[in-house]
Amino acid sequence: QVQLVESGGGLVQPGGSLRLSCAASGIIFSRYAMDWYRQAPGKERELVARISSGGSANYADSVKGRFTISRDNAKNTVYLQMNSLKPEDTAVYFCHTNHWLVDYWGQGTQVTVSS
Repeated sequence: QVQLVESGGGLVQPGGSLRLSCAASGIIFSRYAMDWYRQAPGKERELVARISSGGSANYADSVKGRFTISRDNAKNTVYLQMNSLKPEDTAVYFCHTNHWLVDYWGQGTQVTVSS
C-alpha cells in the first residue's frame, strides 16, 4: 500500500524559510515522479513543483527562484525547500505521486507565513 507522510510545516515570518519532507512507502520510489501541491483556503489545489524520476524539476511561476524540490532515493523522501516565503504562500502543502494510474496523496502539512 502506497503511503506518503509529510512533515516540516509550521508558522514562519515573511522572508523566512521552511523545508518540507515527504516520506514514501509502498512504491519503488526511484522510478516515480513526485510532486508538491498546495491548497489555500477557498482556492483550488495547485501544483507547486515536480521532480522526475531522473531528478529534473519544474516549478510554478509563483515559486520559481524561491522554492527547490529535491529527492533522496536512498531515503524514499522528497523535499521542498522554501525560501523568501510570502504571506501568499500560506496553504496546506501536499505530497503526491501517481502509481499505476492511481493518485496518492499525503495528509498535508500546514504552512503559515505571517508576522
